[in-house]
Amino acid sequence: MISGFSLATTAEPEAANSGTNVLAALFGLLLLVGISAGVYAFFVGHEHAYNNTREVPWGLLISTYAFFAITSTGLCLLAAISHVFGGNKIAPLANRMVWLSLVTIISAFTVIGMEIENPWRMAIYNVISPNPTSNIWWMGTLYGLAVGFVILEFWLILNRQYKLAIGIGILGALAEVGANSCLGGVFATLPSHPFWYGGQLPVYFLACAFLSGSAAAVMFTHYAHLIRRKRMSETVYHGVQSAGKVLLLMLILVSVATFWKMVSFYVGGTHLGRLAADSLISGPLSTNFWLFEVGIGLAGPILLLALTRVRSVPAMSTAALMALVGMFVSRMDMVIAGQIVPPYPEVFNAPTYLSYTPSAAEWMVAMAGIGLTGVAFLLGERLFGMIFKEHAH
Repeated sequence: MISGFSLATTAEPEAANSGTNVLAALFGLLLLVGISAGVYAFFVGHEHAYNNTREVPWGLLISTYAFFAITSTGLCLLAAISHVFGGNKIAPLANRMVWLSLVTIISAFTVIGMEIENPWRMAIYNVISPNPTSNIWWMGTLYGLAVGFVILEFWLILNRQYKLAIGIGILGALAEVGANSCLGGVFATLPSHPFWYGGQLPVYFLACAFLSGSAAAVMFTHYAHLIRRKRMSETVYHGVQSAGKVLLLMLILVSVATFWKMVSFYVGGTHLGRLAADSLISGPLSTNFWLFEVGIGLAGPILLLALTRVRSVPAMSTAALMALVGMFVSRMDMVIAGQIVPPYPEVFNAPTYLSYTPSAAEWMVAMAGIGLTGVAFLLGERLFGMIFKEHAH
């Protein structure tokens, strides 16, 4: 039944040119350097290669994993919605979103795999010794299921088995939503870290998923046409415009959520929670927060989209890139701010804030995720470009 796939019918040779080959080489170099740094950490010990400590055990690699995983969830959800409710304006972007969802979750696993000292043990014991009471176990299991569902969905799309693909895509979207919720729950159920604790993060992560997913859909669709040196068709333009409107809406919602999250720490919040918030408002993370998270990641894209009325593709693409940069830094701020406040400073005579700066090896591993995403995007355009143009289903 499923035998219609052939690269001859899906490949688009014009997507491969000297420019894209250079870009692919650069992204491949990022990936190679990052994996080399991760392998180096395995041999010398993570405690020597990475700047994590007992007091600040989670750092850049955890936040990078969260960024890619949340983006994958958003892409998968938007693709599933557009496939289920066929005929909507965002449907022309759906097949590319399925591919990008697969790419970003694999990038997330690549980064987290090099953050964990024994990833092979994690995979083995996740199966033979499950812990259903653990958010982390559910997160890993559901994301693993999601990968399987998305791979199968994309394979069915390649074979034009669209009805089956829609059903599998729904299962993948449900798995991703559950995993995304558990990812938020990993942080939200830690009362010893008041900056994280509470019911907001799982919902906030879902909002960020739609934000990151719509931003990635806009940006990569624009880049796909740039590398071909072609104008968008009318249907694709309206799809990008619809994704841009989703992006604008989610930027506003996440801005409101960010505002009230910070306010809550100063109106009845705990002392440790206020100190963590202070680290973002006026402390060691203030530049990250005000410049990247608020300025570049939220305010800038909102203004750009509003001023252009979500009509200019370059403006939408620029706003999408800014939003993704903001989301990346936002994940890092959230992870670090929740740990750098010592829980009992008066007992141990600890400083107001613990120090953490990502090491060079950590940055290289994080860049491996970006490199893998870039290479896979360009490879996908070369091998599956014709499929990305199909949206009749």
